[in-house]
Amino acid sequence: MPPTVDHDWLSLAPAARLLGVDPDTLRRWADDGRIEAFITPGGHRRFHRRALDRLIAARRRGPTPLATMGATPERLSRAYARSYAAERATTDAGELSTTDTAERDGFRRDGRLLVAALLAHVDAPDAEARQAAEREAETLTDEFARRLAAGGTSLTEAVAQFVAARRPFLAELGAIARRRSLDAQRLTAAYDDASGLLDRLLLRLIAAFEIAPGPAR
Repeated sequence: MPPTVDHDWLSLAPAARLLGVDPDTLRRWADDGRIEAFITPGGHRRFHRRALDRLIAARRRGPTPLATMGATPERLSRAYARSYAAERATTDAGELSTTDTAERDGFRRDGRLLVAALLAHVDAPDAEARQAAEREAETLTDEFARRLAAGGTSLTEAVAQFVAARRPFLAELGAIARRRSLDAQRLTAAYDDASGLLDRLLLRLIAAFEIAPGPAR
């Protein structure tokens, strides 16, 4: 039962204003156990000032890395695999030209590394770390282009494969953020960051593909 000192406890709307979030967001946080809330006999939520202050302090320490919220390379790679399987059920778009098992394994390995680099870029704590992650992603994209060109894939097919991988990555990133009640500003920043990097990598893929040697005769 809350103490009788009124200023120690805030109702939903004042507590949400203090945190700078929508009341619906604070209600979800309470339901998910992210913040303690006392429920009055009438069914109304009350939030203790100390709990709100702790949450404010945690938010000031910086955004929670998406990787700790479930956005792991393995999870996002599985999201791509599911999307690829669904697409292959209705169309041949995005099919790899190579039938070599070792080559396919190489594509999968590089794909997982590229997802890890994308996540590192989104979660980077500073500009130096962000640039390092982007350089890693560029190196992997160059290798991806070289592999595709050497396997006889056309530029059109290569672009289709890259775009096919882009959609489930962004969709799963957004789904994880929404399930974890990520605030709109952080979700928008993460989505724009990832989308912008993917745009730059697509241009890099095209440029690298055009100068890569074709299949051996």
